[in-house]
Amino acid sequence: MKPCHLNKRVSVYCIPLFTVFLMVASTDLSAADKSKKPNILLIAVDDLNDWIGVLGGHPQATTPNIDRLSKKGVLFANAHCQSPVCNPSRASMMSSTYPETSGIYFLNPPFATSPVAEERTMMPIRFHDEGYDVSAAGKLYHNAENKQYFASYAGSFGGFGPLPKKKLSSFKGVKLWDWGVYPERDEQTPDYRIAQWGAQQLKKEFDTPFFLGVGFYRPHVPQYASQKWFDMYPLESMQLPSVPKDDLNDLSIYAINLTRLKHIAPTQDWVSENNQWKPLVQSYLACVSFVDEQVGKVLDALEASPYADNTYIVLFSDHGFHLGEKERWAKRSLWEDSTHVPLIIAGPGIPSGQICKKPVELVDIYPTLLELSGLKPDSRLEGHSLLSLLKNPKADWPHMARTSFGPGNCSIRSERYRFIRYNDGSEEFYDHNSDPHEWNNLISHSEMKTVIEQHRKHLPQTSHPILGEGSTGHKAFHASSVPSRDGASN
Repeated sequence: MKPCHLNKRVSVYCIPLFTVFLMVASTDLSAADKSKKPNILLIAVDDLNDWIGVLGGHPQATTPNIDRLSKKGVLFANAHCQSPVCNPSRASMMSSTYPETSGIYFLNPPFATSPVAEERTMMPIRFHDEGYDVSAAGKLYHNAENKQYFASYAGSFGGFGPLPKKKLSSFKGVKLWDWGVYPERDEQTPDYRIAQWGAQQLKKEFDTPFFLGVGFYRPHVPQYASQKWFDMYPLESMQLPSVPKDDLNDLSIYAINLTRLKHIAPTQDWVSENNQWKPLVQSYLACVSFVDEQVGKVLDALEASPYADNTYIVLFSDHGFHLGEKERWAKRSLWEDSTHVPLIIAGPGIPSGQICKKPVELVDIYPTLLELSGLKPDSRLEGHSLLSLLKNPKADWPHMARTSFGPGNCSIRSERYRFIRYNDGSEEFYDHNSDPHEWNNLISHSEMKTVIEQHRKHLPQTSHPILGEGSTGHKAFHASSVPSRDGASN
């Protein structure tokens, strides 16, 4: 399929982007055998937080397939998205460009509208230009961009559907914010069909190396799964996240408003008053285990294929998800529950069963895959290749992870700490060694002054103005806005 061109430097195709990448490479990790380029399998999981077995985010989470993948490669246990929203996170990852550079902070507009788009080559297009067979199905980019950037896009297979005629829950919000047992059979779901499609692709005979994207929609709302997945998590034994009653007392009004005003998820008060906390946690975990089985089908197909020994696998999520922590639900925050994502890379030459605790980012995936494939690096990419950490998970790593939710609202994550600066100048600082839930804001502690300043130095020096309008993120940002530190209105 020939690409269509939005401008001189941005080619677009018709294929979706997935949360998990699977890539084939040579046994020499430092440079792939140029006579036989490695294949790439990218697997994406939508809205998956650290509630998987190997990350231990929830003690009851059952994810045997994601867990077994981690045992074959390196689990990046301190990986973070660049935006806690689907569209900007995926655009940032696929272009290795921070939101502060592109101006894409929220659910719209698409990346191609950014002034920097002409200077960037999207990851699938780069691999297509390098001679790869590039195809995908499901959710890799946000919405129509899947068709723009993949040379062959098989479709969404129904996306977030199927939907019942009436919502299952009593929550009066948007139609997608729903949860419960639906449909009757896994075979009726898009993710089941997407897994089938991915497995079928791996049975094909390729004349060129492939770049295969598989993007799953669950556990994104609506949190629907068939009965057998709910049966794995009985309500009577369901464990809920710990949330101290005074958890918000050391936060600024701006921080609280930014994560509550104009949002579409249920509030913690509504969840508690309607006794829906356990059902919501149950639904999320049921969806996680369901999608884990779909991931397993793709992994099984790869292992049974002739490509198993020449494929790198990258599995990731676009952002995390709150389930009551910080008294809130969904994403769109700068705390650990929203920025922390699963990231696993496995393949030939990568040490098995290793855990890396260095702070890494989704923007690092693109330059990593270029180096693993033996392709020329692109100096315009803002991420850093993870090759040194794949060789030695404890190697020196001078970088920190950055996440933003609109200009001026930025989180910096190091190996031990999280620092947050908000648009009104208020700040937060957490020590994950003693406070993994981020309950105690240490920003005013004098003994932390030096290390706090080290984190401040990683804040972006400039931020592109916000592009687009009207999405939940736009509304939340503007509802919380105050004069910035230089006096200009935001």
